[in-house]
Amino acid sequence: MKKMNHFSSINTKLILEAKEKFGTPLYLYEENLIIEKCRSVLAMSNAYGLTVRYAMKANSNRTLLQIIDEQGLLIDASSLNEVRRAKMAGISYEKIILTTQEVPENEDLAELEQMLIKGLTYNVCSLRQLRLIGDFAKAHKPGLSIRIHPGVGSGESASRNTGDNYSCFGVHLSDIETALEYADKKDIKFTQVHVHIGSGADPEKWKQNIDLELAIIEKYFPDAKTVSFGGGLKEARMPEENSADIKALGDYAKMRIEEFYQKTGRKLKMEIEPGTFIVANSGYIITKIIDKKSTGKEGLNFLITNGGMEVNVRPLMYGAQHPLYLISKTGRLLSSEFASESPADSSYQAVIVGRCCESGDSQCLDDQGRNSPRKMAEPEIGDLVVIGGAGAYCSSMAPFNYNSHTQSAEVLLLQSGQLKLIRKKQTLAQVIENEI
Repeated sequence: MKKMNHFSSINTKLILEAKEKFGTPLYLYEENLIIEKCRSVLAMSNAYGLTVRYAMKANSNRTLLQIIDEQGLLIDASSLNEVRRAKMAGISYEKIILTTQEVPENEDLAELEQMLIKGLTYNVCSLRQLRLIGDFAKAHKPGLSIRIHPGVGSGESASRNTGDNYSCFGVHLSDIETALEYADKKDIKFTQVHVHIGSGADPEKWKQNIDLELAIIEKYFPDAKTVSFGGGLKEARMPEENSADIKALGDYAKMRIEEFYQKTGRKLKMEIEPGTFIVANSGYIITKIIDKKSTGKEGLNFLITNGGMEVNVRPLMYGAQHPLYLISKTGRLLSSEFASESPADSSYQAVIVGRCCESGDSQCLDDQGRNSPRKMAEPEIGDLVVIGGAGAYCSSMAPFNYNSHTQSAEVLLLQSGQLKLIRKKQTLAQVIENEI
């Protein structure tokens, strides 16, 4: 069976095969690893039941949604369009929760109400959202959850912290009583309570979130049957990073929920919403070196590739780090940032940049937005740079039409070992088709 194996190991023959068949730049995903990650989270310890929802904003490709759905994960959607896309992929409304900053009005509100009648769960995130859905909820009693802003959060960067006072996600603790007074007036029952503190959260902060949320449920939500701890499970992309210990987190959540039952007599079902953890390390971006430049003896070496920020904007947005692999035109591994497979000659240092007219178009930025050279073998023009850890928040976040570049194709390595095109490369005609 052909496999990419894991983010720290790379099958150069497969990379070359994908490049020859589909060109570059190209997203390549591994079905086998996605399935493995789905099964690992479904096996987490739990006290009285576990629901795992895939945060589809991480990667919304239809084929990947279908694979994840087949494994038994439900869907966490962040917009009405994500709900629509999941439904178009064959996923029923009963399997989807909508947690959004949008405030559906007019036609969108009417459509949301129809979705709720058909089984969608709505996670109310603001007082205005609650008031707009109030009369409908009073009449139809749909499944309603409420997202609480806890006032504390954690994330790999400030912009990925969704729980502290510098973010605006959910109904803040100071507004809970206002929300509950309105809900009581409309006879609205919240059967689920949700708190998400951020992406790549510190495991200790994740545990604190469990404690905090259970205390909020005990105090304010007597009808809640499900507690959602959100997502943000840390996944290691780089050699020095460590993934979240989901067994330890599951064991802790199980213990605390059992203690909650002993104290209150209420058995709560647990829910989590991983995205990055499921798909990040299944993905690679294959790019080709099209030029080499230097800024002199006191400057930097630059390798210009045909895929930069328009295929992966995470370094520019977050200072995020992705593992880099250099592969020759003939398929020989030139260098890797993982010692177990990196050739001895790696004294050369360079910055990997793209072709966009933007100083931030770099895959080698630090958390201050400055170019930070990476150690690697010195390649030739035409060799490949492969970006690992690219299954989550790369394709789905990419500003792909910047400088009128076209959206790259996506390919899936099936469990059978075959390469399957799951999204065609965009054409220039498609870029401008809605212009008048």
